[in-house]
Order: sequence, then structure tokens, then C-alpha cells
Amino acid sequence: QVQLVESGGGLVQAGGSLRLSCAASGRALSSYTMGWFRQAPGKAREFVAALTASGATRYGDSVKGRFTISRDNAKNTVYLQMNSLKAEDTAVYYCARSPSSPYIYTAPTYYNAWGQGTQVTVSS
Repeated sequence: QVQLVESGGGLVQAGGSLRLSCAASGRALSSYTMGWFRQAPGKAREFVAALTASGATRYGDSVKGRFTISRDNAKNTVYLQMNSLKAEDTAVYYCARSPSSPYIYTAPTYYNAWGQGTQVTVSS
């Protein structure tokens, strides 16, 4: 059983940056596709980014060119570097694990382990 714990969220001004971390315990993440999702109040959970075991990436249209997903297998941690943040990026951010590597799915149903989420608030 894997446990995912996100950290790094907080309050930032528009145009600023944050780096989220997702640390895993219990199982190695290296052979899985890892993803980041977000959910704003009253909205559905939205795909943000994902990274396969081989290093392929995919990003949601609203974050392309601003966010970067990466992983450190030695630390069993996945990161989400968020630059040029906008007010509309405000949400709870979740990391998730998918057993579907090498494929990247954007629907949450393809991910079977989730963290508890970390709040990101961008002030305009």
C-alpha cells in the first residue's frame, strides 16, 4: 500500500512561483505514472500534469508552458514546479498514482492512489 503526502502549497501573489512535492511511502513510484490534479470549490477535479516511468509528460492546456512535473526516484518524490501563477490556479492540488504506465490518462478514474491535497491560493 502506498501513501502519498503533498506539501509546498501556500499563498502567493499572481506571477509568483511555488513548488509542490509529493512524497511516497510504502511503495516505490519509479515504475508508475504519477499525476497532479487540482480541484477548485464547486468545480470538478481537473488534470494538471502527469509523468510516466520513462519520462514522458503531458500537461493540461491551462498550465502548458507554466508548470513542470518531475520526479526524483531516489527520494521517491514527485514535484510540480508552478511558475507565472494566476488567480485561476487557486485550488487544492492532489498527487496521484496510476498503474497505467507507459500510458497517460487524464481522467481521475485511472488513478488508484491519492494524497490528501495541498491548498494553493494565488492572490491577484
